[in-house]
Amino acid sequence: MTVSIEEIRESITAIHARLIKFRRDIHSYPELSGEEEKTSAFVAGILEDNDIELRTGVGGYGVVGVINGARPGRTIAFRADMDALPVQDKKSVEYASKVEGVMHACGHDAHTTMLLGTAIVLNSFRERLTGSVKLIFQPSEERAVTGAKFMIEEGALEDPVPSAIVALHCFPEMEVGTVGHRPGIMSASSDRFRIVVKGKSGHASRPHQCVDAVLLASLVVNAIHHIVSRRTDPLHHGVISIGTVQGGMAPNIIADHVEMEGTVRALDPAARKKIHSLIEETIKGVTEGMGGGYELEYWFGTPPVVNSKKVDAFVADSAREILGAHNVIELAEPLMGAEDFAYFAEKVPGTLVRLGTGNRDKGITSHLHNSMFDIDEDALKVGAEILSWTAVKYLSKV
Repeated sequence: MTVSIEEIRESITAIHARLIKFRRDIHSYPELSGEEEKTSAFVAGILEDNDIELRTGVGGYGVVGVINGARPGRTIAFRADMDALPVQDKKSVEYASKVEGVMHACGHDAHTTMLLGTAIVLNSFRERLTGSVKLIFQPSEERAVTGAKFMIEEGALEDPVPSAIVALHCFPEMEVGTVGHRPGIMSASSDRFRIVVKGKSGHASRPHQCVDAVLLASLVVNAIHHIVSRRTDPLHHGVISIGTVQGGMAPNIIADHVEMEGTVRALDPAARKKIHSLIEETIKGVTEGMGGGYELEYWFGTPPVVNSKKVDAFVADSAREILGAHNVIELAEPLMGAEDFAYFAEKVPGTLVRLGTGNRDKGITSHLHNSMFDIDEDALKVGAEILSWTAVKYLSKV
């Protein structure tokens, strides 16, 4: 006998209060990328308490759990990220971060909690399941050197090998009780660069004897920001952002160098490569034309998330059965943020789904990466129901 949707709902409703506590505990004590020791131990403890087979230390502080059904069959995987951000929590709530300058401002505490809820519920029905459920709790999503790659390298997608993988991501722009999905490209790539603009220092009263690196840097910033609007196809979305500029020693000294760092995001692979070449071409033209020089370091990072049409449609159907068709929305446009779930989706057909976590009536409207970010905790129940029902349906298919 298979598991019914009513049983899934009842089981998750019964543990909703526990899920809220899980989420608040994790939210109160966030850990940065690569430092998720306590969060990892917390996750492992919950899995152990439920007699779920697990591995720890996968790709850093990653945890992989496996729920094996009573009968052999295919495997579906779910992924949740665990790391926090270097953001000061400014919320006035009892579960606000207790760690100075560190906060779960991207909802990873909620992602982890929803997957823990899914694990508890599905494990309680394992004698009625065919196949396996793989639970991937990932560290270091927010870091340039991503935990997803390390977990894959250390066997997170092996033994058993999943034939589908799914992740939910908090989306405060949508109200709780709604879901946004999209087949194909869901999010952008994310690359990083560092530029050193080189000039010639001297006295501020004699600029003609110098090459002003600050002036050169300002021209470089301005020119780089014209690349997307004037030198790439407007149908191939891209974003270049310069986040840091550092230079100068004193107000009366013309600087001999300025350093800056930034990111590039793109949806189209050809545009991604073209932007890289145009950045170097632009820097070279500006600096050498003014008598200066430059260094450029460029790192190709996370690729775009490309959702499998088949897996995305399957999860969307499951969500409709949980929430009603009018609450499951196909997103018209991809998002320009990056997500290292892309590496999992390159290996296994998968989908990243946006879960509504906002609630205007409760004043829960702050965006991701904001110091006031919070979620409507009813979303924990919604997310766990969608993941659990997706697994039950997927494993019941021959």
